[in-house]
Amino acid sequence: MFQQVSLLERIKIFFSKREVLPGLILANIAVWLASVLVRNFAFLFSSPESATNGNYKLLVTEWIMNSFAVPANIEVLMVKPWTLFTYMFLHTDFMHILFNMLWLWWFGAIFIQYLSQRQLLGTYIFGGLLGAFLYIAAFNFFPVFDLARESSVALGASASVLAIVVAIAFYVPDYTVNLLFLGQIKIKYIALITIFIDLLMISSGNAGGHIAHLGGALWGFAYAKMLPGTDPTRIFNVFFGNKFSFSSKIKKKKFKVQQGGRTATDEEYNRYKILKQQKIDSILDKISRSGYDSLTKEEKELLFSSSQKKP
Repeated sequence: MFQQVSLLERIKIFFSKREVLPGLILANIAVWLASVLVRNFAFLFSSPESATNGNYKLLVTEWIMNSFAVPANIEVLMVKPWTLFTYMFLHTDFMHILFNMLWLWWFGAIFIQYLSQRQLLGTYIFGGLLGAFLYIAAFNFFPVFDLARESSVALGASASVLAIVVAIAFYVPDYTVNLLFLGQIKIKYIALITIFIDLLMISSGNAGGHIAHLGGALWGFAYAKMLPGTDPTRIFNVFFGNKFSFSSKIKKKKFKVQQGGRTATDEEYNRYKILKQQKIDSILDKISRSGYDSLTKEEKELLFSSSQKKP
């Protein structure tokens, strides 16, 4: 009988890769789990009355948000500047983190077919930062937010994720995916619909969140238009063992010399990456159908090298 690869095994293979995408997802999950554990620990030390009415949970959640969510009040932000970064990994609601991580996994996988691990990390961070800046600017500029400014905070990876969605959607606008009930659709339309929904929802009860989303989308669009010229994400080369440079002109070639001693062009390299990913997908499908032992030696080596590949 053929062996079946369980969902748990597929997840294990994905998270065993030393890459940015699983790392970002794990970081978000770890922070969410930590917040859940803190609330559970607080429950054990709460009074019976507080445990019954849930006041302990409100107090702990308020402490978490005050410590790690980004505030709209600039004076408060000045004493808690780290929140510009921590907020983009912070979730207190399960459905919030679930949908954010599903979008990050889906569009992140498309992103790294065409761009690098470093660019994925940079887009996540810069998208989150611009989302925070636009949120803070809006709450300090528009009079409708005068009363809410003092206590308002923003949290969640949505701005960062939307930056990745929009960046890859405008970098390869004709990339097509299959959606249930809708069939084939270009990802640029998914990005545009998402942006349009955020614009419509600004007057809702989560105005700050939707404004932050638009800040992330703005970064994603701007970044897609920057390429292949100036690339601000090169600052993250320090995390990947490369020298820092904004200029793409001195970018090291990722691809090795082909037959005849000719160096591959960017287009040829991207095609090579897509073909290699298709081979990996084919191997995973083979594992699902026939089990790991059915793989040839070459297929096992390719799967292993892919899981160990560094950005």
